[in-house]
Amino acid sequence: MQDPSVEMRGIVKKFGSVTASDQVDFSANAGEIHALLGENGAGKSTVMSMLSGVYRADEGEILLHGQPAKIRSPKDAALLGVGMVFQNFRLVQSLTAAENIVLGEKSSFWRGSKWIKNKHKEIEGLAEQFGLKFPVDRPIWQLSVGEQQRVEIVKTLYRGAEIIILDEPTSVLTPGEVEQLFATLQVMKQAGKTVIMTTHKMKEVMASSDRISVMRKGKMIATLATAETDELELARLMVGREVEITRQEREAAAGDPLLIVNNLEVAADHGRKALDGLSLKVCEGEIVGVAGVAGNGQKELAEVLTGLRTWKNGEIIFDGEPVKSASVRGAIDSGISHVPENRMKSGLAGRLGSVDNLLFKSYRSSDHSRFGFLKAAKNRSWSQELVERFNVKTPELDTPVQQLSGGNQQKLLFAREVSRQPKLMVAVHPTQGLDVGAAAGVHELLMELRGTGSGVLLISEDLDELLQLSDRILVIYNGSIIGESDHEHADRENIGLLMAGIRNKEASAI
Repeated sequence: MQDPSVEMRGIVKKFGSVTASDQVDFSANAGEIHALLGENGAGKSTVMSMLSGVYRADEGEILLHGQPAKIRSPKDAALLGVGMVFQNFRLVQSLTAAENIVLGEKSSFWRGSKWIKNKHKEIEGLAEQFGLKFPVDRPIWQLSVGEQQRVEIVKTLYRGAEIIILDEPTSVLTPGEVEQLFATLQVMKQAGKTVIMTTHKMKEVMASSDRISVMRKGKMIATLATAETDELELARLMVGREVEITRQEREAAAGDPLLIVNNLEVAADHGRKALDGLSLKVCEGEIVGVAGVAGNGQKELAEVLTGLRTWKNGEIIFDGEPVKSASVRGAIDSGISHVPENRMKSGLAGRLGSVDNLLFKSYRSSDHSRFGFLKAAKNRSWSQELVERFNVKTPELDTPVQQLSGGNQQKLLFAREVSRQPKLMVAVHPTQGLDVGAAAGVHELLMELRGTGSGVLLISEDLDELLQLSDRILVIYNGSIIGESDHEHADRENIGLLMAGIRNKEASAI
């Protein structure tokens, strides 16, 4: 049996009093796709950061191809053949794809046109070899998200990486692009590369990997052959308990129309049209999912409905009354709750504790204040009840929420929004970056809202999530709804085609 191309033994990493990685052993072989799973805070990203040189281990050793390796920086890792493709791309938007790939080569930008032409051919050949075609002479800002990821992967291959780490590689891709990526991973595998992939998406792990390692609370729990396990076992290993991850079955419960949007036109920040004649409807007791690749108007749709953005043309009718102008206070008072895409940027105040964050939308009510003064003792007791009800794990109520895990931040945000008993919940990527256990908790909250008669508009790029939860799925492309399907007849392939703007007979019919 061949020696592993990567072997990490007894790896320990501490951040102050927190042990992020506790005597972790990990190995991966050449010609293997190895998935690394774990909840937020489990330590998997820390381990991969030590392999790629972002962090240095406090204890333990790393061996590459059987030889001890000193990895003190990303440069050391690159020289040893280790490359990492981050979830948030490291690309210069104003430079071309080729310029990004050769960036950092000695004297790369003053050489002549012949050298540049040869580099273009070299990069195009490498991209074609691994099924990663993209226009090499086009600026990054003109490329799609999927094409930008291909540039990042080719950049890693161009620099000689034999060990390639992919951080949440499918989080920004359409289903079709995911299939293309998996085909590329198979080519890498056949070429003898070692591919290590971190992800939260069970179906994709099962579809693409050869082996799976699971971490929990800083420790390595198990390493399994993919062919010998299943999603339920992996979920149990990740969170230490049984987790329901099957598609939610339900009886039809939709009531009267709650939200009606007709021919809405909205401008984006830079002036172009973000929503172009968009129409949709959400009924009481219904979850309506909106599927689409980032940048097709989802952000602007959520902002309009929650009073954060004005609209040019069209009408919005909520709870039987026309909405005449954009007003955050008006949206709150009318019963619209909002879970934004970036919880720490526009949902929570990171430096404040749980009490203050829970009060943001209700501090004016007589339950929480009198004559302009907050009822401190009562508000603290109320906050404690919400923290316990929603199982928010925080050392103290006054602990800054930026110190909580992503899952606990999201549960706190939901606690505030759900406690208001909203008529409509606008939830944008509510489980983005969450592990399977935390995501399951969020899904339960959305289903509970549906059960109480609230309407839910679920905007997500996670097709599995939409298929699991939605009564109806709408597909948004270039600011318009171009397809619709109910829960029973939703088809992954057709929805994926529409997300990419491709219409065929079947897709057009949904």
